[in-house]
Amino acid sequence: MKKFLALAMALAMTFSLAACGEDTGGSASGGAGGSASGGSNPVLKVGVFEPASGDNGAGGKQEVLGVQYANQVVPTVEIGGQTYDVKLEIVDNQSTTDKAITAAQTLVNAGVSVVLGSYGSGVSIAAAPTFEQAKIPAIGISCTNPAVTELNPYYFRVCFLDPFQGSVMANFVSEEFGAKKAYVLTMLGEDYGSGLGTYFKQAFEGLGGEVKAESFPEGTSDFSAYIQNAVTYGADVIFAPSSTTYAALIVGQAAKAGVTIPITAGDTWENSAILAAQKGTDQKVYCSTFFDENDDAGPAAAFVKGFKEFLNADAQNLTNNGGNDIVAAVSALGYDAYMTAIEAVKLAQSAEGEAIQAALFNVDIDAVTGRITINPETGDANKTEAYIKQATDGAFTFVKRQSVEG
Repeated sequence: MKKFLALAMALAMTFSLAACGEDTGGSASGGAGGSASGGSNPVLKVGVFEPASGDNGAGGKQEVLGVQYANQVVPTVEIGGQTYDVKLEIVDNQSTTDKAITAAQTLVNAGVSVVLGSYGSGVSIAAAPTFEQAKIPAIGISCTNPAVTELNPYYFRVCFLDPFQGSVMANFVSEEFGAKKAYVLTMLGEDYGSGLGTYFKQAFEGLGGEVKAESFPEGTSDFSAYIQNAVTYGADVIFAPSSTTYAALIVGQAAKAGVTIPITAGDTWENSAILAAQKGTDQKVYCSTFFDENDDAGPAAAFVKGFKEFLNADAQNLTNNGGNDIVAAVSALGYDAYMTAIEAVKLAQSAEGEAIQAALFNVDIDAVTGRITINPETGDANKTEAYIKQATDGAFTFVKRQSVEG
């Protein structure tokens, strides 16, 4: 168990400025960040560990937008009777595991108190030891691979996990399409896709289905042979979790070949690149995700309204969102991760990473993507349900809420 109550009680009474010096104006804080610049309040630094380039750059930018909007909504936090301005320190992990370690160390050197991110499990796994060694808690936003938090008491997350997501999608295709044969396509050596593909395969076979699984090497641009393999196999459904770069190619080439097999994937496919690839075609494309902007329950409606205003008020924000004001689930999760961090800081009443880490186990908030509480054994959010969406001529349409039971 990672929950150290004694440590939490002791550190909750401490107050330190070591991790949160005055803003020097030297970091890239983005549109809504850096609110403390030139102010007289002390600064609490929140690290944003996300890809702005590479295969996952598009999704990383959408997560950052959610964090930036949250920082605009809640730009300060009270610690020990003192108001702190919350400043975002944003780094680009470039979607690669080697650059991820350098980016993580940059945040440690900047003196952040807590880190948010990343889009992409591989970079989160690579950076995890750096944050643990520095005793800085990190809150994963949409990194769904179980290995992100395993054996690391300093990594948490606000999203569901791949074993859950794989089971959800296996149940969905079995119920929705009556699928008996599935073709699973993932990128060789890519943590997110290979992990999710494995969990889907296990769950689908557990439901009595048959699976043919193949992997493509990094840098692949022609997927015609793989698509034909799925057709030849007689697949009722294709499950192809991958980065948006490859996903767009798979969808576009399948549509061009006239393939009628539904193509499905996980949360990374809820992206404008997928919409662009499917638009104007008859290709059926589905994904599981964390949030639906048409959900009018709880705080979701207010978030959607405010976030759209935030996007449309800044041309760069719209560009980073894919050129539209569609609310991506990862943006909602980015917002929730920031609010989770702020709640932990308030509970700890400290800017010290160790105190915030202990307090995270006690967070209980009514968040945009659903209530967030933390499993004390794993550091993961307790999630029981996913949203299924379909890419339909330039927009994602809600299909259903899906659990592993159906």
